[in-house]
Amino acid sequence: MLKKKKEYAKEHLATNIDKMACPKCGAGFSLEETGSLVCTNHHTFNLSKKGIIHFPDHHMTSDYDTDMLTHRRKMIQKGLYAPVLESITKELSHLRETDLLVDMGSGEGSFVELLDREYHVSSQKMGFDLSKDGVLLSSDFSKEAFWFIADVTNMPFADHAVSALLNIFSPSHYEEMKRVLADDGLIIKVIPEENYLKELRQAFYAEKEDKQTYSNNKVYDKFVKELELIKETRVTYQFPVLQEDYESILKMSPIHWGASKEALAQAKDSYFEGLTIDVLILVGKKK
Repeated sequence: MLKKKKEYAKEHLATNIDKMACPKCGAGFSLEETGSLVCTNHHTFNLSKKGIIHFPDHHMTSDYDTDMLTHRRKMIQKGLYAPVLESITKELSHLRETDLLVDMGSGEGSFVELLDREYHVSSQKMGFDLSKDGVLLSSDFSKEAFWFIADVTNMPFADHAVSALLNIFSPSHYEEMKRVLADDGLIIKVIPEENYLKELRQAFYAEKEDKQTYSNNKVYDKFVKELELIKETRVTYQFPVLQEDYESILKMSPIHWGASKEALAQAKDSYFEGLTIDVLILVGKKK
């Protein structure tokens, strides 16, 4: 008999219960038979039938909806970020089966899923996002990790419990990241470089020169201020765009959010054959 999502989630929670802590008070958790997490101060977080937990005590909103994330998932699964994941895999080769790898801002879960299924990164794995749609998609497609809704500013982990944090195109909160990171743990942050997705910028903002360029200087400077920079790697390549994938390419990124209706309509008829991936992979540890 096939296991349900909730059963997979309970297994992940049981294995990693000592690494988790209540985001309200910081106390340790126990796992009930129902799958609920209950801390020693009686704060309770229930596991849904979908195998996810909503940790914030208020409703969270996100513009990353199912439509956008489905298009994004399609392209990631087709290898859009394969060279990026290959580079990240090299930085995670030291992880053991008992170590915890967490993707903060995990979207629809493909990065963690591929690191497990295609790149065979050894570790326990979790991923979280503010987008309920993203977390539900993650739970639908992947049993390799435990997925939950949470905020990067208040993660449900014990102090020094996480061996590696992934922060791929997502916001950071370094005080909280350093709290949950093991003393010898790694933070891997991926940020766009100036040519990242430049074809989409040109398609959506042809008349707006200020939208044609991007600078990651502030994000980079913040990283090196808060952490000890171990390594940085720039990864740049052209990903071939097939006609059958063109709609997904246009809709997979937040770049289209600010485009006019005219620009969106014109972009549909302005097919380009390659998409530029240009990112910087930063690897750091606590100072």
